[in-house]
Amino acid sequence: DLANDLIEARWAHARRQRSCGGEGAEEGLLLFHSPIIAPSAPLSGTLIGQMPTFSELGLAPEILRAVEGEGYTEPTPIQAQAIPHVLAGRDLLGAAQTGTGKTAAFVLPILHLLKPFATPSPSPARHPVRALVLTPTRELAVQISENAAAYGKYLPLRSGVVYGGVPMPPQQKMLMAGVEILIAT
Repeated sequence: DLANDLIEARWAHARRQRSCGGEGAEEGLLLFHSPIIAPSAPLSGTLIGQMPTFSELGLAPEILRAVEGEGYTEPTPIQAQAIPHVLAGRDLLGAAQTGTGKTAAFVLPILHLLKPFATPSPSPARHPVRALVLTPTRELAVQISENAAAYGKYLPLRSGVVYGGVPMPPQQKMLMAGVEILIAT
């Protein structure tokens, strides 16, 4: 399949760049596979070459409110390109420099897609894991967890982070309480 060949080629290129310390070594990669299929809102009012606004990307009002509260005024290029693809349920492989908003590029549409499942119920059974984010480091896992909490603060969705090197009981307790978004190493 052509898409799989392209993904493998991009990963191989990224691995070569990192091992050689060459151009692109500072890039971060975003690989997203969404089993959830949801219609993407059209990018109404956008012109070719003009960056859409967060609201034009079709994100839920609660997410837009949180994004505005975080001080974001317009999507970065990786966000503007990635969010519609994820909302449409398509696979995505993105590459962008550190600090360009890759975390929001995948967390915002995940929150939007999980919004129909959001519930204020305290029952753990109402909060099964629906999204799993895997990261290579503890620090990145914690950062993604903090961002997911900030972007989802107006939605009754739970997120949590698990990683090695710390006592397991607190992480087990968090998992037993239920989380929709699990970030792990």
